[in-house]
Amino acid sequence: MRRPQTEPPTLRLSGSITALATPFTATGEIDLDGWRRLLRAQLDGGTQAIVVAGSTGEAAALYEAEYDALLRTAVEFVAGAVPVLAGTGLSGTARTVEQTRRAAALGADAALVVTPPYVRPTQAGLVAHFTEVADAGELPVVLYNVPARTGCDLLPDTVSSLCAHPRIIGIKEAGDAPGRMAALLALRSETFAVFSGDDATAVRAMLAGADGVVSVVSNVVPYAFRRLCDLARAGDAEDAAALDARLQELHAFSGVEPNPVPIKALLESLGFGHGLRLPLLPLSEPYRAAAARIAQDVASIEQSCRDAVAA
Repeated sequence: MRRPQTEPPTLRLSGSITALATPFTATGEIDLDGWRRLLRAQLDGGTQAIVVAGSTGEAAALYEAEYDALLRTAVEFVAGAVPVLAGTGLSGTARTVEQTRRAAALGADAALVVTPPYVRPTQAGLVAHFTEVADAGELPVVLYNVPARTGCDLLPDTVSSLCAHPRIIGIKEAGDAPGRMAALLALRSETFAVFSGDDATAVRAMLAGADGVVSVVSNVVPYAFRRLCDLARAGDAEDAAALDARLQELHAFSGVEPNPVPIKALLESLGFGHGLRLPLLPLSEPYRAAAARIAQDVASIEQSCRDAVAA
């Protein structure tokens, strides 16, 4: 039974948003100390919102108590400094509503809701799904489209049927096609934001008018991604392109094995957590030399961005 709908608080997301990885201890438990240090690094780096327990956070491998602990700790730690988005998308609508309510009770500011994995609904089914989650989930909703993972593509015409809903406040589009981004940007408004979910093409999207990026690699380069977003959103194409060029090897490395395997290898080298949960395995041996080299590049890029901000 649907709960009475109330108007959500005004929330306008923008800029550099990090889809956080989940640190584990060497014995495979949630590393809440590492989690707090990762949160601290994100706040210090200027990240403008965080996503807890998304696909990068290995949400499918978390127990309910672990999900609760991660989200509760994040909400308490950031203490309103930036919005906290919770990944709540599941394959069934009723369970997605339940998870979204759970996130609301834990203090999340919004829900990042992926298209239902595996079940492959029609576009009409997606409208019904997201409308129900927005009506009954008790949080503002950011749509999340990543067809390569879910087997389900949320088309721009379908987004146009959803974007006027008062609780649907934006979309993360993880594709890299310029035409797809252009079609979504035509739907952008004061109440509906459009975000790139593809690090390698985020600058292009922001220069075209996107509100920001929901990033994976900003786990390890938060200063750089904040600066990248600031430059691109200000229309400084030359400086944004120059910084983006320095990040391209990192972008390429982040895709050598399924996310979040490569980024967690870099995080581990920086002292944040150990390993992943099955069926994901640690980074394969052939890529480890590249990981060590890129970790050094990451430190250099971050320092140069700190210096640029301080100057």
